[in-house]
Amino acid sequence: MAVRHPRYSKEDFARIGKAIYEDHVRSAVEQGNEGKVVAIDIETGAFALGEDALSASNKLLVRRPDAQIWFVRVGSAGLHRFGPRYIIRVV
Repeated sequence: MAVRHPRYSKEDFARIGKAIYEDHVRSAVEQGNEGKVVAIDIETGAFALGEDALSASNKLLVRRPDAQIWFVRVGSAGLHRFGPRYIIRVV
């Protein structure tokens, strides 16, 4: 299997990926898919939905083997969390 290399800077990757998600993908996946992961090819706009990043990317790579993939978690600002998650209860 060939090793894929990024063809864009990190800034361009993020800018293009976010724009495609907001403009084309969000409305197609938002309903009923909270917490799932979308893999988006930033060159073609093709996307795949999965339970996690690995399953979403595998689905996309079947169709687009040379995809430059940007990930988004449906209904969330980020794909992964860093640090502990605190639950605040209001009494």
